[in-house]
Amino acid sequence: MIYKPPQQKLLRWIALFLIGTFLQFLFYIPTPVLSQNSNSCSNITTPLTSEEQTYARAAWQYFVKNYQPATGFTNSTGGYPSGTLWDMGNYLMALNAARWLNLTDQADFDSRLNKFLTTLSSLKLFEDALPNKVYNAATAQMVDYGNNPLERGLGWSALDVGRILAAFDVIRTCHPQYNDWLKGIIAKWQVARSLKDGQLFGATVLPDNKTLLVQEGRLGYEEYGARGYQLWGFSAPKAIALEPFKLVEINGVQIPVDSRDFQSTNANNYVVSESYILDGIEFGLQGELADFAARVLDVQKRRFDTTGQLTAVTEDNIDQAPYFLYNTVYANGTNWATITDTNQPYPQFRSLSTKAAFGWRYLFPDNAYAQKVFDAVKDLRSPDDSGYYAGIYEESKQPNKALTGNTNGLILEILYYKAKGNHPLIASASTSVSTNKPSENASGATPVNQPNSTGKPSENASGATPVNQPNSTVTTPIATSKPTEVAVAPIPPVDSPQSSSNLKLERSLTPVERRYAEAAWRYFQANYHAKSGLIDDRSDFKGATLWGLGDYLAALHAARSLDTITPKEFDQRTRHLLGALTKLPLFAGELPSRSYDTRSLQPIDYGGNPVPEGNGWSALDLGRMLAALYNLKSCHPEYTAAVDKIVLDWSYLRVVREGILSSATVTKEEDGRYLTRVNPEIRLGYEEYAARAFQLWGFNLDRSAIGGEYQTASVEGLKVPIQRHRTDTNSKVNQYTVSNPFILYGLEFGLDPKMRSLFEPIFQAQAERYRRTGTLTASATTLIDRKPYTVHSTITGQGESWVALGDDGQPVPKGRLVSTAVAFAYNALLPDNKYSQQLQEGTTDLYNPLVGFYEGFYETTGKTAVGFTSSTNSMILQSLLYNVTNRQPLIRPITTMNSLWWQTVTKGNSGRGLPNSATQQTKLTSDSSGSYWVSDSEKTHLVTGTK
Repeated sequence: MIYKPPQQKLLRWIALFLIGTFLQFLFYIPTPVLSQNSNSCSNITTPLTSEEQTYARAAWQYFVKNYQPATGFTNSTGGYPSGTLWDMGNYLMALNAARWLNLTDQADFDSRLNKFLTTLSSLKLFEDALPNKVYNAATAQMVDYGNNPLERGLGWSALDVGRILAAFDVIRTCHPQYNDWLKGIIAKWQVARSLKDGQLFGATVLPDNKTLLVQEGRLGYEEYGARGYQLWGFSAPKAIALEPFKLVEINGVQIPVDSRDFQSTNANNYVVSESYILDGIEFGLQGELADFAARVLDVQKRRFDTTGQLTAVTEDNIDQAPYFLYNTVYANGTNWATITDTNQPYPQFRSLSTKAAFGWRYLFPDNAYAQKVFDAVKDLRSPDDSGYYAGIYEESKQPNKALTGNTNGLILEILYYKAKGNHPLIASASTSVSTNKPSENASGATPVNQPNSTGKPSENASGATPVNQPNSTVTTPIATSKPTEVAVAPIPPVDSPQSSSNLKLERSLTPVERRYAEAAWRYFQANYHAKSGLIDDRSDFKGATLWGLGDYLAALHAARSLDTITPKEFDQRTRHLLGALTKLPLFAGELPSRSYDTRSLQPIDYGGNPVPEGNGWSALDLGRMLAALYNLKSCHPEYTAAVDKIVLDWSYLRVVREGILSSATVTKEEDGRYLTRVNPEIRLGYEEYAARAFQLWGFNLDRSAIGGEYQTASVEGLKVPIQRHRTDTNSKVNQYTVSNPFILYGLEFGLDPKMRSLFEPIFQAQAERYRRTGTLTASATTLIDRKPYTVHSTITGQGESWVALGDDGQPVPKGRLVSTAVAFAYNALLPDNKYSQQLQEGTTDLYNPLVGFYEGFYETTGKTAVGFTSSTNSMILQSLLYNVTNRQPLIRPITTMNSLWWQTVTKGNSGRGLPNSATQQTKLTSDSSGSYWVSDSEKTHLVTGTK
């Protein structure tokens, strides 16, 4: 990737090495395997627009005009016949993109690639081991960075090797006829010499002519290079890990920075855009990498907000001395440094990078700032059709007229990524992740290396528990082709859509609260499927449960009520979601299945594997959705008819039985048969919440609703509930207690006396632990981006206080988290409590402005727990809404009983297990402690309360 123009002659020997080691910076992605097949390479799902075709043709012209027919190589910069292995990787990526974008035909592609590989196969290697750091592109001779011939060479760059190995993988995948040739080339190289102690090592030649091996790479490029090696079976586990890094605050954003400094290592630790962009388009942004990328984009936006200077920084050639600069967010202790590879400052030449602007625009297509920087460079083409210029100088506002293979190659890669529907070019990087929901498979699906998708409790009989949603373990993913995305039509426009909900706000949001609301809503913007209308339960998994979709509907209502979204967006999204609910395949023709692929709408298990017949239903998930649908009718009555049609499609015969909620699971018998089993729901807090939701629709659930006696355990001197005393079932229960279901109940239904008797000791135990130990405690089920993916930070679990458990019931050492959502909710429910105030102070700014609030932070280290979910961000929006409604229950009563649902219930004999009478089984009431919903033993037809 590094290139030096002719004006820049001999560099010092140490500078040569530093240039090689510059390629560094961020990314971590799960272990990739061989990518998609060649058919998927040609699968253009989102064709380029006419404007984008112009961009692509202009970028390809750079390689047409800088082609060296004698070698098959291309110049690294316009008219200058030099190139590194990184530059060669750029060209291969550009050539592949040009083929599938129809910028060149198969004959031209084969001619170019054959010549390229022929020359590459015969290159003279440094010490007969690996390609030299740089070659003359016209002659294929080993040269220095001034393009002067060298008999021995300069050494090798392990990062450049990693770059071309990634390009080789794309070529062998998309053009498998070249696979054996590529394998033969790699077999000639002594790749193992560039690996040591799990790290990447480059080689440089010392003044005494000895070869020195030096560790290569810093946060970002180091991980990227290691993944290139991994694609071909070479392991570098230390290099592929993100550590060591630290967070440095720049313009109010915590930016990840390699903690190996320049003073002690003589290697720059720059933070630039390109490493994130490359990883995003080739491997896909996931986990901490997605978080880091969003931060790096956001800090550039904040610089623009502060200074008015459009900012998109990365390394680039420039059209004057010193010819190559690193425009950085941070380097070697300095914010917004512009430096050479030897750390010499050139702030006067800082520029807006064309390739960085293109990259951010297509990685974050809905980001307004990314669009703004893109608009500034999208037409920055040379007038003689030689490609895109490198950028625009900030100070002079003049074009940086350097023409490079790096800029134009990356633009072609980015446009090909867009044409493939924003699908990573090395698709093996996209691992399947489960939902935040618990595994409910009685046969014991084994959690593996993927998460779940809702924030609920695990429902398997072996003992996994709830979160802010019910189902959480993971089954082993099976490699499958990318699902076909289904386009779902929204329901028809409703009569007289309202500009706002019927909910009355007591006050407006403060500026700080509005910032939090906007940040939480970002999750639902970033994880929205425009074709299906669905939202992913968690950002790293293309799946949704009915609980997660209930979270989304609740978030929609809160965002509209808080004026975070416009009436038009609310109506469009609501009608699209309702349209999707009508299309979900029902398990056994009765009720929605436990989880669905958010692209195809087909049932999947919690590992993301297709289960065409479905895998049962969850009464808890159904309760969550029924609560959200009821409130949609109450606060937005124009959707009543559409909602009633949806819920009347479902059959309740087996989910409500003798006053108890029951869920269905599917088990595989030894003889290979699949059997459905229906068992009572008994998970503490979740059963009570779901039962209250069913009561809104008239179902009699007196044995599942809050009430009766509860078994307790002593925690911090308080009697904390662990399960209900019951004789109506002998089902096993997951014995752990977390905050999630109780605070959701409090926000939506209020704290009736019976629920308050459970809620208060749960909260007080956490406050007392903080008083005793100084450890902030917000115990919850949370979802993270690494094993065990779901963590239950319990108040009490399996007989122990303050233990963190995985979905498999095993302890997670040092795994306890402080939940962001729980902190917000406790502060909303108990605003005058000093401990709830301290909780919120510790978590309020724990968000990424592009993708929403994080799950929380680790108690022991204070480090952010990377993970983004609909559950957390929905609860934060609901908590903010609760604050401005005079702390009234968010579920508001419906005062008329003449809708289609109640008319059908009145007719009776529906064959769907509808309630026996058209009367709600719960009502909203008030006393000195506040307003709350209670079971309506007198079954009044008209629910009390005001909107």
